[in-house]
Amino acid sequence: MTRADAEAERVQHLERIEAVRAGEHAEKVGYPIRIRRTEVVRTEMISAGLIRVTFGGPGAAGFEAHSPCEHVKLMFPDPDGRLRLPEQNGLLLRWPKPSPTSREYTVRRYDPVAGEIDIDFVLHPGGLASEWARTAAPGEVMHIAGPPGGLIVPDTYDRYLLAGDITALPAIARRLEELPRTAKGWAFIEVSGPGEEIELSAPEDVEVRWLHRGERPPGSSDALEHAVRSVAVPADERVYVWLAGEAGVLKPLRRWVKGELGLDKRDYDVTGYWKRGVADFDDDHDK
Repeated sequence: MTRADAEAERVQHLERIEAVRAGEHAEKVGYPIRIRRTEVVRTEMISAGLIRVTFGGPGAAGFEAHSPCEHVKLMFPDPDGRLRLPEQNGLLLRWPKPSPTSREYTVRRYDPVAGEIDIDFVLHPGGLASEWARTAAPGEVMHIAGPPGGLIVPDTYDRYLLAGDITALPAIARRLEELPRTAKGWAFIEVSGPGEEIELSAPEDVEVRWLHRGERPPGSSDALEHAVRSVAVPADERVYVWLAGEAGVLKPLRRWVKGELGLDKRDYDVTGYWKRGVADFDDDHDK
């Protein structure tokens, strides 16, 4: 593919993104998928449970970032110490088999001027990426694959319902920042306590509620389910629902969204980001 062809593809998908934003229903839109060699620029503890790693360097230039819930894969060495990477194949990637060691993370922010990508890591013992983020130092290299696309949510809904645990907080925080300032709705975030809360930039008419589970282990509380179920959506209004977190916690809420709310499948997204006792969980295999 020539550079001109690649640019034409890029313009086409940007036009598609703008069309979806102005439409009536959410839709996943693909981006050209790249593998990028980046470097750690800095790290910052943003709460008791989250550390932000900022990546930059020449490889970050031209990064695609259009959806608050888009994700990338961070590439780690295999247990034998070998780093295996996908190869560029036109606008896609060709992945080696068996699949190399990687972890998926939400893109918290991309600054095209500074050429910086922010990713927030939940700190938990024994996590491959979490342990790496704890000690990441400026100049350390990280290869980032993606994003492969993102879920584009129109600005035309009457209300938005966002909910999740701390693993969903980066996506919720970005969504709140990018919503029109006239947007209405609710955002519920479950954390262990006040120390895990962060400052959020939400529209005035979006109610933000922090849910503290206390000493209960992550993924064992029903606080999120009760909070979401308490919402009364006006019958004459269109609502978009976005829920993410521990897969088991979300199962009854999937049924609630489909059954009680009766939403069109294009008007909600419920995603298990992780599952208790399962490493590198894949929600697509659990639905």
